[in-house]
Amino acid sequence: MVRAAVLPAVGAPLEIAEIDLPDPGPGQVRVRLAAAGVCHSDLSLTNGTMRVPVPAVLGHEGAGTVLAVGKDVTHISPGDPVVLNWAPSCGTCHACTLGEVWLCANALNGAADVYAHRASDGSDLHPGLNVAAFAEETVVSAACVLPLPDGIPLTDAALLGCAVLTGYGAVHHSAQVREGETVAVFGVGGVGLSTLQAARIAGATKIVAVDVSPEKEELARAAGATDYVVASENTAREIRALTGKQGVDVAVECVGRAVTIRTAWESTRRGGRTTVVGIGGKDQQVTFNALELFHWGRTLSGCVYGNSDPAKDLPVLAEHVRAGRLDLGALVTERIGLEGIPAAFENMMAGKGGRALVVF
Repeated sequence: MVRAAVLPAVGAPLEIAEIDLPDPGPGQVRVRLAAAGVCHSDLSLTNGTMRVPVPAVLGHEGAGTVLAVGKDVTHISPGDPVVLNWAPSCGTCHACTLGEVWLCANALNGAADVYAHRASDGSDLHPGLNVAAFAEETVVSAACVLPLPDGIPLTDAALLGCAVLTGYGAVHHSAQVREGETVAVFGVGGVGLSTLQAARIAGATKIVAVDVSPEKEELARAAGATDYVVASENTAREIRALTGKQGVDVAVECVGRAVTIRTAWESTRRGGRTTVVGIGGKDQQVTFNALELFHWGRTLSGCVYGNSDPAKDLPVLAEHVRAGRLDLGALVTERIGLEGIPAAFENMMAGKGGRALVVF
């Protein structure tokens, strides 16, 4: 039996419970978690913004050590350090055949599986976003397990599973920031801090961080921000003033709110690019009129998982970490146990801190 954070129903508080995990079957892997990041997507699952079958063990950003492998698993072995990939590509759907693996139609099919049972009553449990990382151990599809490149601390490597892939990919794959361009990043949480670091790595000359909290300025500047703006109704005007009244070349929105998306779009120059990373609810409606769309010539695009291919991007990120360009530890503002997850959710809703990391 292992301890896990269970979501019994949408809107219900998390429960720390003991669960029974089966031995890995064919094509499966059992992993002992070293750490798991607390992501806004986990919060979105608890409140119903995103829906998966429940009861479920949440957590999708994790790293650990392989304990056992099932039949036909050949790319990893017991004892190997690994990063969990919550959105594995099937390789056969239309998006995958186009090379757009981040849009795989079957990536989350595993969330409907029964992967474990409550020890107390034998009731079924689903694996949240496929990997159920809010637990001491988990059993996942082999497709959800990526070998951790050498030289990366195992605990901090958990952040590579979502925040860093998303932020780095938003800059390098979706927005395709070029050296010398200007960038604004809206939201200085785990993904936002990763995005700031990625913009710095890309060679952006001016990097403006925007957040509702003045207390996050030090975090943002340490990640690469050259300027900091406390969000207000004048945010777009302030950003244009910082860029010769033109606006930034690229804005990356990491919040998922209609007003923030609209402000990010208004903060870009004529012909600029806005990438939306934040996951908002259906009630968050963003409006534009036809004339402004024509006149400004801006591009507005969504960004799923950083438009990344984790298998290809993980070695690239690892090289940035080893070279000192990417600081994983700088994203973490608190290290907690399973019992600390509800408080981490509250801090997230209050706009406090960067990434909370559950350390086992």
